Amino acid sequence: MKQEDFKNFVRTKPELIKFVQNGEMTWQKFYELYDLYGTDEKVWNKYILDERSPVEDSISKITSMVKNVDVDSIKSHINTAQKAIDFVTDLTKKNGVNNPVQNLAKGPVSPRPLNKFFED
Repeated sequence: MKQEDFKNFVRTKPELIKFVQNGEMTWQKFYELYDLYGTDEKVWNKYILDERSPVEDSISKITSMVKNVDVDSIKSHINTAQKAIDFVTDLTKKNGVNNPVQNLAKGPVSPRPLNKFFED
């Protein structure tokens, strides 16, 4: 009689099938839990998946990641990157590389002479 009750219980909790298919649990272990605790919700809560949609799951993951972000660290990285960009900008302004169209307007560059070695 206990086995029939267990089968009926499993029919009401189809989430348990995924644990058996993944190899995390066996039907024997689930039956032993059922035999010891019955339908006590505290025991089965960790095996019964909540019915949230994948979108809600993604949103909850994103919010947990945002909570763990260190804003001061991000600010320091942005400031470092900005200083590097300013430095490169200053270098290009000093060397006159700021406008490549002006550099091309100076005229074509004559090709370097070809040196022949060993009388090729």
